[in-house]
Amino acid sequence: MSSATANPPPQPAARLHWAIIATLVLTTVAAYWNSLAVPFFFDDKPAILHNPTIRQLWPLTAVLNPPQDGSSVTGRPLLNLSLAINYALGGTEPRGYHIFNLLIHALAGLTLYGVVRRTLLLPALRDHFGHAARLVAFTIAALWVLHPLQTESVTNVIQRTESLVGLFYLLTFYCFVRGLDSSRPRLWLTLCVISSLAGMATKEVMVTAPVLILLFDRALVAGTLAAAWRLRRSWYLGLAASWLLLIGLLIQTGGTRGEGAGLGLGATPWDYLLTQCRAIVLYLKLSFWPHPLVMDYGTDLVGGPAEVWWQGILLVALAGLTVIAWRRWPKAGFVGAAFFVILSPSSSVVPLVSQTIAEHRMYLPLAAVIVAVVLLLHQRMGRTAVIVLLCAAPVLGTLTHLRNRDYRSELALWTDTAAKVPANARAQINLAEILIKEGRPTEALVAAENAVRLRPNYPEAQNNLAIALIQTGRPQAALTAARRAVELKPDYAGAHSSLGIVLAQLGRLPEAIQHFEAALRLAPGSGEAPGLHYNLANALLKSGRFTEAIGHYRTALQHDPGLAEAHFNLAHALGMSGRYPEAEAELETTLQIDPHHARARAILETLRAGPR
Repeated sequence: MSSATANPPPQPAARLHWAIIATLVLTTVAAYWNSLAVPFFFDDKPAILHNPTIRQLWPLTAVLNPPQDGSSVTGRPLLNLSLAINYALGGTEPRGYHIFNLLIHALAGLTLYGVVRRTLLLPALRDHFGHAARLVAFTIAALWVLHPLQTESVTNVIQRTESLVGLFYLLTFYCFVRGLDSSRPRLWLTLCVISSLAGMATKEVMVTAPVLILLFDRALVAGTLAAAWRLRRSWYLGLAASWLLLIGLLIQTGGTRGEGAGLGLGATPWDYLLTQCRAIVLYLKLSFWPHPLVMDYGTDLVGGPAEVWWQGILLVALAGLTVIAWRRWPKAGFVGAAFFVILSPSSSVVPLVSQTIAEHRMYLPLAAVIVAVVLLLHQRMGRTAVIVLLCAAPVLGTLTHLRNRDYRSELALWTDTAAKVPANARAQINLAEILIKEGRPTEALVAAENAVRLRPNYPEAQNNLAIALIQTGRPQAALTAARRAVELKPDYAGAHSSLGIVLAQLGRLPEAIQHFEAALRLAPGSGEAPGLHYNLANALLKSGRFTEAIGHYRTALQHDPGLAEAHFNLAHALGMSGRYPEAEAELETTLQIDPHHARARAILETLRAGPR
């Protein structure tokens, strides 16, 4: 038998199938390649940098029990496990986390392609779309993976929670569709339930998956809910059982997400529902015209129905059309139902007060919008319309690549956010904080003043204002802001530190020492602790408490041995304590770090020349 007979060439359909897979993966990588250099920011920091449960993969029970601090990993054990895997592979280097996110997004796009293609080949749709199922599914998946509205879910590391639950949601659907005509339905049932369980352990929006699959069955397969239940009761019992995991996780977290989500957190369901009228219409607008894109819209709520009257009318009309379509044309009605059902956990009446509007919530609902547009145009205009839409994919990919540039640094991102939403106090607070770290106090002062104007009762805003005023040489004004920050939040270590600094500048050393000590008590192991030890040591040195100052200088230098001024001041304290050999050694270290330190050189020469 010839080799040609033994290994027949792949069929054109198979070649096309693999070409589509390769194209989806490569275009996704191209669009998001520049996201690999994006640093950690915002919610990444508490969930990754300050999360002790991801530091080791074993015991697994520890990894699957994330901190109950209201951060993005709270109540989401599988998300926490994914971060622990990243940490095991590359520590806190952001690139590995971005590669993981990119992989998830590409897999989700491939799964969406599979779900749509197999759905279009179902008996209910085969006559209309079967001949073009592959092209239509490819177009939908390409538009979805390359759409710039997805950037927050992919480029923002911790929004992996959105893309990962999206992947499990789509896998659950894929397994269900595969099981409809498979000779091994139990295998696909098992995989379907496993995917649902994984989604429940990733994010709460997965709660809607079993419901949406039942609606899918009714609209496209069984014809009625009763028939769907009768034909696939075991499937729905298995999917419903996955809710038990989510219920357990919600009980574990007290039914809320720390200070971020739930009832009784300062926002009424009515106010939040009104705000979601604005949010959902914005999401729809961004689906068709993705500009401007904003990483953080803040925490503002709508003041009343008058502010969103037209958005409310539009959404009621869309919901009404969905209901009518569901009754008369259930195949079309399902797409509208999918949009509203997937959004319902985050965009209805349960307040998510930490972010009242967030683009990442459109990660999966965007698929419903794209499916509706592509199928409608295909019905009206045929294959030509689909090809034209497919040509829009490179444009969307380019816009995604350009949007990722806004994430290139924390300063660039918060500058962009504050410019697009000037009334967002959190953006102004973060911008001020970054500008302070960048050594740009004058610009930081502007952002800090904006934040205080917007939210005078935010302790972080007052503290940033105090620091900016200190750095621009206005200690009296800084004193007022720092005191206000401490009044607003007495357990705020950063505010006590700022108050200590300004009191020390004003020569009120006993009070300064008290606040530095309070800051250390409140945050003994924080990243700010070395600076607190250094500032406390300086105040103790000026107060003549040399022995105590020496101890705090040494603690500060354990964390940052390259701080020349700390070595110099330690030498001063040692010299004042009569410990001259140790003082000489510290002066020598000072000069090794900073050879141009004139005072250290002069004192060292004096010590070496004079009597002891």
